[in-house]
Amino acid sequence: MEPISYKTVSQVAGPLLFVDKVQNASYGEMVEVTNSMGERVRGQVLDSSAGLAVIQVFGATLGLSTTGTSVRFLGETARISVSDEMLGRTFDGLGNPRDGGPGIIAKHKVEIVGSGINPYSREEPSEFIQTGISSIDGMNTLVRGQKLPLFSAAGLPHNVLAAQIARQAKVLNSSENFSVVFAAMGITSEEANFFIRQFEETGALQRTVLFLNLSSDPAMERILTPRLALTTAEYLAYEKEMHVLVILTDMTNYCEALREISAARSEVPGRRGYPGYMYTDLATIYERAGKIKGRKGSITQIPILTMPADDKTHPIPDLTGYITEGQIYVSRDLDRSGIYPPIDVLESLSRLMNQGIGPKRTREDHRGMADQLYASYAQGKDVRALSAIVGEEALSETDRKFLQVAERFEKMFVRQGLNEDRSIEQTLDLGWEVIAPLSDSEIKRIKPELIEKYRRRQAPK
Repeated sequence: MEPISYKTVSQVAGPLLFVDKVQNASYGEMVEVTNSMGERVRGQVLDSSAGLAVIQVFGATLGLSTTGTSVRFLGETARISVSDEMLGRTFDGLGNPRDGGPGIIAKHKVEIVGSGINPYSREEPSEFIQTGISSIDGMNTLVRGQKLPLFSAAGLPHNVLAAQIARQAKVLNSSENFSVVFAAMGITSEEANFFIRQFEETGALQRTVLFLNLSSDPAMERILTPRLALTTAEYLAYEKEMHVLVILTDMTNYCEALREISAARSEVPGRRGYPGYMYTDLATIYERAGKIKGRKGSITQIPILTMPADDKTHPIPDLTGYITEGQIYVSRDLDRSGIYPPIDVLESLSRLMNQGIGPKRTREDHRGMADQLYASYAQGKDVRALSAIVGEEALSETDRKFLQVAERFEKMFVRQGLNEDRSIEQTLDLGWEVIAPLSDSEIKRIKPELIEKYRRRQAPK
């Protein structure tokens, strides 16, 4: 069917066009908008009823008027050409090459609006993904097929941490290829250059697809960017049988774009002005992670969000926490103390950790070591708060040991270099080193036979 053009624009409201007398416009249908100067921009049907079509424009609406603007309905939804040649390439938020290379030629264009994996078809995640970062691998393990968000805040080094995870992540003891799809929404040019430089210098770009939507790009593009990334990831995972790690940053910018569209449509706002359907919308992104029975490939997601005003009860982290399987919490206090990565393990959680650790996956002492470090660190932090009131001299000998363990945990286990890639063996050995000041009787979370087998008899450092 030949695309039809309309010149019946009745209103331009922010990023939206209202077109009258449109027959049979479909939700999600792509359109081409041409202004009176002949300049073209793409858009998408956001709503259609009783002959009125609401168009969401992917670009500036500057220069569009109700008289000189024509809208051509293309009769298809948003699609992207996918190919394994996308590895090593950088694209903008609409999927166009931004690295100066050629466009992607593929036999098929795939619709970007995918759906979550059917629960019946899901395979239970069970394989350990090594990020090389002790506070994640040792304490909040990432499992293949999991969605584990990073809860951060403005000014914290979440982008540096994201780049390090993307560089270092690997599935141990696996024959399948491992690749990364990295999508950034609303980032600055400086941040975009940082990511490109990081991947190029370390050689990680060869197994990575980058989608970069800049803060200077139209906010509406941010709605498409994560879906382009996930469609690419699904192709690599289920057609090319790869393990794919998808990193999405920053989901807060995505939600702000949702709010902007909602306000332009004069919708009744929900919590803090965000649309009431934001939970459902976020689920359409997060639920595209997982493993499918009978398929070799998989998609693991690390969405990153900055909590407005450091508030974890804000709708964005709150709703994300409901949908995903835990969270990695980036702490401002640890960052102020000069500790990188500033991950607060007591606030963090990986609900699928137990399914990816233990004998034949990581090591038999992993669960016990994680429990012991949690307990010792929590007790040490309580003692630290107490010593601030009564003074360290008033503490018992046992309290001083746990205070020492808490200090060692932060400075030896949590803290590591930007390019330090620790194996799970190194991480667990480091755990034994951290609890060295404790006697065997004070190590209550690890089985006695494992203490005997793994404990390093050495003087505390």
